[in-house]
Amino acid sequence: MELNLRNPLIFFDLETTGVNAAKDKIVEISYIKVYPNGKEESNTIRINPGRHIPEDATAVHHITDDDVKNCPSFKDVAKELSRVFEGCDIAGFNSNRFDLPLLVEEFLAAGVNIDMTKRKFIDVQTIFHKMEQRTLVAAYKFYCGKNLEDAHSADADTRATYEVLKAQLDRYPSLQNDVNFLSEFSTQNKNVDFAGRIIYNDKNVEVFNFGKHKGCPVEEVFRTIDRGYYDWMMQGDFPQNTKNVITNIKLRCK
Repeated sequence: MELNLRNPLIFFDLETTGVNAAKDKIVEISYIKVYPNGKEESNTIRINPGRHIPEDATAVHHITDDDVKNCPSFKDVAKELSRVFEGCDIAGFNSNRFDLPLLVEEFLAAGVNIDMTKRKFIDVQTIFHKMEQRTLVAAYKFYCGKNLEDAHSADADTRATYEVLKAQLDRYPSLQNDVNFLSEFSTQNKNVDFAGRIIYNDKNVEVFNFGKHKGCPVEEVFRTIDRGYYDWMMQGDFPQNTKNVITNIKLRCK
C-alpha cells in the first residue's frame, strides 16, 4: 500500500557514538524523503563526530574513526539537512525515543533553529510492538518476507523501515493510511520535550515523566515542592531541548 500523504514524509535513521541522546553524536544519517505524489529522494551522509567512536558502537554499525576522519562535521551539513527536513512529517524505527531527540540536540549544538513543533512523528517500532512485539530484523522478515541484509547500517535500516510501514498498512485494516492517525497511534506519550522527560497528562498539564516527581506538575514542583529541582536539572545530564522546555516553564512561573 502506498502512503497517503498531505506533507512530505521523511524516514530516517542514525548511527551514533552511543545510546545517550543527550551526550552522543551522529556518525551517519540516512533518509528517504517521500512526497505526496510518490516521488522519493534519498541520501546517506557520514559525519565526523569530533570524538573517538567507541569500539562497542563500531561493533554494531561497523563505522570506525578512519571511516569518518575526512567527513564533514554535523555543523557543516546542519543547514542543508534542516532544509531537507523543513515542512516534513517524520518517521523512523524507535525514532521518537532516540533518533529524533538526538537529531534535535545536534541541530541545537550546531546553532540551527529548526521548528518541529507542528510536525507529525510516526514511530514504526511502536506500531510493530503494539501489533507483533519484535525487532526491526524480525519485522522486515515478518512483514516483507525478506532477510534484512546489512542490518545496523543506516541506509539498510531506513529502507527497511519504509517498506515495513507500507506492509503494515497492507496487513492491518485497522491502521488508517493517514499520517495524523499513524502519528497518534505510534506515540506512547504526549511529549513536551523530544526525549519525553516532560509529558502532558490527561488534563493537558506538563508533568515529570521520570524520577521522584514523576506524575507531578512541573510548575508545582518548581514553585513549592522542590524549588531546587530546576537548578539540579539544568546542571544534570539532560538534553538541551529538555532544558529549554523546563526553562520556559520556569519563566512562566514568574
